Amino acid sequence: MKRLTVGLLAHVDAGKTTLAESILFLCGAIRKIGRVDHGNTFLDTNVQERNRGITVFSKLAVAETGAMRLTLLDTPGHCDFSAEMERVLPVLDAAVLVISGIDGVQSHTETVWRLLAAYGIPVFLFVNKTDLPAFSRAKVLAELKEKLSPFIEPFDDEEEYPFPERIAQTDERLTDVYLNTGEVPASLVSRSVRERSLFPCLFGSALHSEGVSSLLSCLETYLEEPRYPSVFSARVFKIGRDPSGTRLTYLKLTGGSLRVKQTVEGVHGGKIEGIRFYSGEKYRSADSAAAGDICAVTGLEKTEPGDGLGDAPDVWNPTLQPVLSYRIVTESDLDPFTVCGRLRVFSEEDPALHLRWSEDRKEMELSLMGEIQMEILSGEILRRTGIRVRFDEPRVVYRETVSRPVSCAGHFEPLRHYAEVHLLLEPGIPGEGVVFDTVCPERVLAGSWQRLILSQLEEAMPSGVLTGGELTDLHVVLTGGRAHPKHTEGGDFLQAARRAVRQGLMKARSEGSAVLLEPWYRYTLSVPVSCSGRALHDLERRSATVTLRTSDSGLEAVITGCIPVSEAREYGAEVRGYTGGRGKLTLVPHGYAPCHNPEGAISASGYDPEKDPDCPSASVFCRSGAGFLVPWEEADRAMHAESVLSPRDGKEETDVPLRSGPAEGPSRSAREWSERELREIFERTYGPVRSRTFFSPSPPGKTAETRETYLSHTDPAEEYVLVDGYNIIHAWEELASVARDSMDLAREMLIRMMVNYQGFTGCNLILVFDAYRTDIPRGRIERNGGIFLIFTGTKETADAFIERVTYDIGKNREVRVATSDSLEQMIILGHGARRVSARAFGEEVRGVLDQMARLLDTGREQ
Repeated sequence: MKRLTVGLLAHVDAGKTTLAESILFLCGAIRKIGRVDHGNTFLDTNVQERNRGITVFSKLAVAETGAMRLTLLDTPGHCDFSAEMERVLPVLDAAVLVISGIDGVQSHTETVWRLLAAYGIPVFLFVNKTDLPAFSRAKVLAELKEKLSPFIEPFDDEEEYPFPERIAQTDERLTDVYLNTGEVPASLVSRSVRERSLFPCLFGSALHSEGVSSLLSCLETYLEEPRYPSVFSARVFKIGRDPSGTRLTYLKLTGGSLRVKQTVEGVHGGKIEGIRFYSGEKYRSADSAAAGDICAVTGLEKTEPGDGLGDAPDVWNPTLQPVLSYRIVTESDLDPFTVCGRLRVFSEEDPALHLRWSEDRKEMELSLMGEIQMEILSGEILRRTGIRVRFDEPRVVYRETVSRPVSCAGHFEPLRHYAEVHLLLEPGIPGEGVVFDTVCPERVLAGSWQRLILSQLEEAMPSGVLTGGELTDLHVVLTGGRAHPKHTEGGDFLQAARRAVRQGLMKARSEGSAVLLEPWYRYTLSVPVSCSGRALHDLERRSATVTLRTSDSGLEAVITGCIPVSEAREYGAEVRGYTGGRGKLTLVPHGYAPCHNPEGAISASGYDPEKDPDCPSASVFCRSGAGFLVPWEEADRAMHAESVLSPRDGKEETDVPLRSGPAEGPSRSAREWSERELREIFERTYGPVRSRTFFSPSPPGKTAETRETYLSHTDPAEEYVLVDGYNIIHAWEELASVARDSMDLAREMLIRMMVNYQGFTGCNLILVFDAYRTDIPRGRIERNGGIFLIFTGTKETADAFIERVTYDIGKNREVRVATSDSLEQMIILGHGARRVSARAFGEEVRGVLDQMARLLDTGREQ
């Protein structure tokens, strides 16, 4: 039996969910066909879906024919939920694109078609509602060929000339075979379908189950089952929760097999606690799953849509993103951080919401596609959390890029820190986002430092300098840099790199090559012919592009084109007003393009790049033991190294001396207060500290009791590093491979690495483990070498402990948190800390350990 995963996609109201009902009924998966207007369909189970008659959340169901086991994925058709639809695409073997036989190719249909082409997904078309009087087969087929593809061919017998002859004309290979044999083998047709050089089209009525059997037969005959490798790999496409609140990770196995209690690799990997096969709301539990299966697993607490597990890479980069940002106003007495924590689950399930806390404005924001999504989300928040929210007027989400290459550099050298980074910012390919590269030789900067710089920048790019918008369509090239053998740590390079990017953007701004991008809609406006003049005038005034045609009836003017999102808001209501309700405006996201009114948008934003504390453009240098700022326009002359694109004549980069000042620590009273503060926070929760000394023995002649006094008078750094232990173990391959056999050994290896890292960098390092994963008594704190080792309490996770300690320490100290839990980032940043991903922290630690090894080798040689 072939196992196939097929998605159902359409413009809203084309009949997609009704088609799913008919397929499930004909395959015997359900006993009765439900109806959308009756609110009793098998897949639309959410109360808001049934009340509104639209699909909001992607659902899956399993149906079987004689030779095919079909996993159907029903996706939203409304453009407000197109991000939910796109998340499903990477796991599909094929798609059935449902077309309304009455409405034909609509605006969102074209968007879906382009997405299917971008993901390389084979497509079968089902033209629905052919039982209605207004349907014209010839008209719809001509429109499909014109607007979508000339290689769309009917796979039924209602054409003037035979099926094989028609199909053979779509591909030269099929033509040759047909001319020689008079036939077209199904295997060759399947290959053409797989290669997207042929798109089968069928006609029918989903409501009356007409043509649906032919669609199933076509899928069974012409859709090939993919071949999967034997090595485990899986793609995550959805995060959800069951009625009891259990977190579910929906994934497709793209290789190998999966078993309960298996530990899977990946940035957000972990141990599989359960495997479920869903069909609608019901599921069956299983001990294993095989390649090609779609299942929901429990036990993975930090996965995100687009994650790759095992051998599958993290490559998903969504095309459709919200373009409007809303401020959340709560009608609740709860503090903002508590509300933020409760709303995190929605951002986890839908990453496109981009839920965030604005520290400067003290408010929560999220991004939405439109008003329907806003209404649905507010209802879900009230139903699931009991918090009533409303949204303020939206603001347009701008992005920024550059139009010409610009070189830049950043330096970060406060006391006991050192890093310098040189970059080249170039215009990127529109729609590609930010791409990172390096041309820096390893003789100039070690490869581990280069990888760290690029990975950190990828996760923490600064904002633009025009409106503070996100950067996109940018090619960032590392061209040089420098580290100090003792004073450099990974966070220093992040500081230097971000300052370098901001300096380059400030240069582009001063030269006029900084570009403000705004989101645009692709629109279709239908108005009575008598109102076409008013419509054309409005669209021209709103900076829209215009293409005008008359409907077949001659009674309507149909205008298409693109319009800035900022100019399209509330225009639909205006259209309904001046057309007496007969006009219709359809808007579909069309990506980003240069802003039609950059001066006005920049002025309205009120953004001052020189006063943004989170994204400084000045570099930090050191003189006489103290750090001082050098403005971005003067920083180039003060840099220590140079870009490899412009080396000094006749002088190697290594000949340039470092200008670090002498190491001067804080006063004795400040050092004692820092140590006491940390100890009091721990002891307030866990009681007295118990020390272990097997990694770092007490000084000669010291007893265990006097060693505590010794520790309190050491010279701890002002920086605190909190490390989520098990998160790091699962994220670092060298530890994850050991953990499969012995978690205790992997934990001891990490402790040793952290002790060495702390000893070299001098930071205050706190390593936190969830005690429920060990046999160690819960709620235990130890001093292990130079680090604090924490095993959390009975009712507290490592994440909760880190958030609480970050809140306490971050008020007065610099805190970095090493974790790959992106949902923690908002609260951590709100507490004044900086987040470092497990991957970036791994590069940093390996860089430090490499430096230690080189210094030891140098010492042996001397």
